[in-house]
Amino acid sequence: MSGDPSALLGRLSLNQETVRQWSLPELADGCARAGVRGVGLWRAPVQEYGVRAAARLVRDAGLRVTSLCRGGFLTATDPGERAAALDDNRAAVDEAAALGTDTLVLVSGGLPAGSRDLAGARERIADALGELGPYAADRGVRLALEPLHPMYAADRCVVSTLAQALDLAERFPAAQVGVAIDTYHLWWDDTVGAQIARAGGAGGTPSRIAAFQLADWVTPLPAGALLGRGQLGDGSVDLRWFRRRVEAAGYRGPIEVEIFQPALWARDGAEVLAEIVDRFRTHVG
Repeated sequence: MSGDPSALLGRLSLNQETVRQWSLPELADGCARAGVRGVGLWRAPVQEYGVRAAARLVRDAGLRVTSLCRGGFLTATDPGERAAALDDNRAAVDEAAALGTDTLVLVSGGLPAGSRDLAGARERIADALGELGPYAADRGVRLALEPLHPMYAADRCVVSTLAQALDLAERFPAAQVGVAIDTYHLWWDDTVGAQIARAGGAGGTPSRIAAFQLADWVTPLPAGALLGRGQLGDGSVDLRWFRRRVEAAGYRGPIEVEIFQPALWARDGAEVLAEIVDRFRTHVG
């Protein structure tokens, strides 16, 4: 582990979906007991608990909210659907601000039904970012555009590479729009190292790296693929390589473990978290 091992472990954040078997109070208590100081939250359970109550709960446990998932789905062509999506994203920004996080992760959205126009869909994302970016920045929140693996391009995210995400983000001030780097989605791309360096900025250019998330890639993928994210160290991703690359690009923020996996959800949450801490030391440090 480079530098101070305890300092790196202090950057570990647990995404709420990794232990979705836990209620929000159980998440706050479990992380506090394990010495994990950051949590990434999801809108639906936070809304169910109450946004301000959730903010108070996390704060009283001595934790910080490292990100809120998720906004986005900005590719609709229907004017009414587009207006509704923008309204929902403004609400997500407000929720992020109330929770005390400066990062709202965006999943851009897939192709509208019957469309094959990837370029047009990406332009609609840019139009939406132009409206949402100033709104978010005024509230101390940055939009983190997350590229997803190409297998999700049709139905969830037409932004498939870090280069595509940066091409969109760089149209706007860095304080408004950044990118989320997720190992699960980007490990396969042989240009990702150069793109991480690009995201870090150079020559006075501000960094675009707003979030760094970890999960491993395991095969065979399950039916539907959405729930196939692997426990750290179980798959094909060189997690330490990614960590070193984002650090070389200047990123020193939270490192958030985000794993959607039914096998983990069926286990005791404290046991899962202890395993994550151990795997983080072994495979990320």
